[in-house]
Amino acid sequence: MSGGGVEATGPEAITDGRRRKGERRRRLLLDAVMRVVERDGVASVSQRRVAAEAGVAPSAVTYYYAAVDDLLVDALTRVNDTYVAALATLPDGADAALRALAGMIAAGSGPDRAHVMAECELFLLAARRPALRPQVERWNRAVDAFLTPYLPDPDDRAGVCAAVDGLFVRACVEPELTAAEVYRTLSRLVSRASRNGRG
Repeated sequence: MSGGGVEATGPEAITDGRRRKGERRRRLLLDAVMRVVERDGVASVSQRRVAAEAGVAPSAVTYYYAAVDDLLVDALTRVNDTYVAALATLPDGADAALRALAGMIAAGSGPDRAHVMAECELFLLAARRPALRPQVERWNRAVDAFLTPYLPDPDDRAGVCAAVDGLFVRACVEPELTAAEVYRTLSRLVSRASRNGRG
């Protein structure tokens, strides 16, 4: 091993190898979940369907995911990881931040529309699957934190957060939605809330 490091040997190496193999297998299965949702909708997700999509035996799915809800929770968690991380990297300053957020939202109308639709389906499924709700709450907290520097009132932030969620859904059903349109909507809402807060 380069850099003077020492390779793990014995039980530690075996444990690390198994962990890496498990992580690869989970990624394979979660990728398969998203393809099934993209193609056939979230109601089509089952352990057998995911196994077939991933090209593995059904027992390989049940080894890692005892129930379909476990698959869906991990899939939504991975989706959320991506979006929460993206929010954290948006630029400072209300105008620049809102323009960047508008671009994120409008991307759902682009070439990745089917994938974004699948992501939205997972979020909406939380209405029926309580196990998914912590991830929706996590997303709401992330958007709230993003808006806090620009909107001190929590009620104002809640309103804009709801608009953000609605715009993501709108981007899925309106392929012509542009980042400029999304920005105008968000900017108007934030500006109005800011004026009301100062008043």
